[in-house]
Amino acid sequence: MLLKELSALASPLNDQQIGQLQQAASELSPQQLAWVSGYFWGISQTSGATQPINQAAAAVSNQPAGKLSIIFASQTGNAKGVAEALKEEAAAAGIAVELFDASDYKGKNLAKETHVIIVASTNGEGEAPDNAIELHEFLQSKKAPKLDNLHYGVIGLGDSSYEFFCQTGKDFDAFLSKQGATPFIERVDLDVDYEAPAAEWRKQALDKVKEALASEAQSAQVVQLPVGQAAHTSQYSKQNPYTATLLTSQKITGRDSGKDVRHIEIDLDGSGLTYQPGDALGVWFENNPELASAILKQVGLTGDEVVEVDGDSISLQKALVEKYEITSANPQLVTQYAELSGSKKLEKLATDKDKLRQYSGNTQVIDVLSEKKAKLTAEQLVGLLRRLTPRLYSIASSQSEVDEEVHLTVGVVEYQQGDETRFGGASSFLSHRLEEGGDVKVFVEHNNNFKLPQDDNAPVIMIGPGTGIAPFRSFVQERDNRDAEGKNWLFFGDRTFTQDFLYQVEWQKYLKSGIVNQLDVAFSRDQQEKVYVQHRILEHAAQVWQWLQDGAYIYVCGDATRMAKDVHEALICVVEQHGQKTREEAEQFVNELRKAKRYQRDVY
Repeated sequence: MLLKELSALASPLNDQQIGQLQQAASELSPQQLAWVSGYFWGISQTSGATQPINQAAAAVSNQPAGKLSIIFASQTGNAKGVAEALKEEAAAAGIAVELFDASDYKGKNLAKETHVIIVASTNGEGEAPDNAIELHEFLQSKKAPKLDNLHYGVIGLGDSSYEFFCQTGKDFDAFLSKQGATPFIERVDLDVDYEAPAAEWRKQALDKVKEALASEAQSAQVVQLPVGQAAHTSQYSKQNPYTATLLTSQKITGRDSGKDVRHIEIDLDGSGLTYQPGDALGVWFENNPELASAILKQVGLTGDEVVEVDGDSISLQKALVEKYEITSANPQLVTQYAELSGSKKLEKLATDKDKLRQYSGNTQVIDVLSEKKAKLTAEQLVGLLRRLTPRLYSIASSQSEVDEEVHLTVGVVEYQQGDETRFGGASSFLSHRLEEGGDVKVFVEHNNNFKLPQDDNAPVIMIGPGTGIAPFRSFVQERDNRDAEGKNWLFFGDRTFTQDFLYQVEWQKYLKSGIVNQLDVAFSRDQQEKVYVQHRILEHAAQVWQWLQDGAYIYVCGDATRMAKDVHEALICVVEQHGQKTREEAEQFVNELRKAKRYQRDVY
């Protein structure tokens, strides 16, 4: 029953009381509303009007609020997207629901919940996403509460190409179970092609939650007050991308560089899409038709065969170009093709997980299929392949600088395989196959784990070798347009000064104008001994420590495999040496910086 309808019915409340109740309810969260409903019921059951209110409150406060809380642990936004969809579906089903970023959720509040769903991605080598570090640590600590009244569900998102597949989801499942919580639905671990199974799991989970909460509400005789409406979201999303126009694709590495890096400009005019420095742009791309034809030829198909995709019947050629991942291989594809083809090499690889991951991570689909020729049916071929997913690129512009445009810094994936050249799917689409003026489907993926400090006076240290420079171009543009007083220090690295200094003219301009206060570069191949950004950090260790003492925020963007680890180690060394701390104390100091969001990483 809606509050505004109370006055129209035979109500025991007068108009003034109804007005007061409406005002109070409008200022409460769904969690608070659920508690208040139980609180009022508790008062109504007490013997006599003189019963102290605090006793009635105590009678109901010991019982968890009957609602669903959804917590997302997200690094790039996928887990957040699944959690937001879950919230909207729950609200539409009439379930009292509240959505939390893991960084905003206090672990001790789990003891006050009845139903919780955690949607968790995994960062790096089995690490929790930055926004979930504190909650992840809390649930392993002695402070973690007993959760005998909690019913929970967990969705893990990951990439099975990596060793620690969905590890954060597995961790949360184990932590909650250890504290006495009961899973009301089995945990699901989803691969990169997660959309359909996630939707099915959400439906099953919400059916169970709705049934449980309805039963609890009936037994408690609690009248549920209305919950707030879902927050407004942009009409364009991963599922409904905006068809934008490519304005510019310009090579910004030198003629003799071993890399092809492109500066991409895309027109968002009329889309209403907005973004902040640190966000990413999702790009849906089409595969190279020539590559699709080569794959078809390899397995003895014409491409005219008809397959069903999302309820539509389309040609196999069209499916390979528009619907399936046909560039990057993965362990499942290698293992399945080993069985279909009988390849001894692939069968041997499939028995060694480490070698399998290494092989699949460095081999394209066409080269796996070339290990041993085998004739496949159309269904067998698409059964090997993952569904096409968009690529996320760190945005390289500030909207306050470029208005209704968005800029990217794209490194073209390109290497030799025998006599042939292999290209990355999305990078070659943007650089080689999409002409200026052509259409490209895009969406904005907000990243709250990689954001400039709200305090414009705070110093900022940016570490971004190679295409990791992209978000820092947006950072500096933004701070320039905001007239931010805080100092800016950039560490950049690449192979050579003359061929690979990305946006060199811009950085020199910012340095001359004082927007960038310090610029330190490391070009690994300009001298006999290799020099990288971590070496420059150690060379300036005393100054880095002083900036940290002055409240500096540190940002790292780029390669997760080596660079990010080496930079992390360098930062620990800086703290250990100049903070006069033990190794353990230095590690704890750096970890506290991450928790305080003064050390943020966007690595891949």
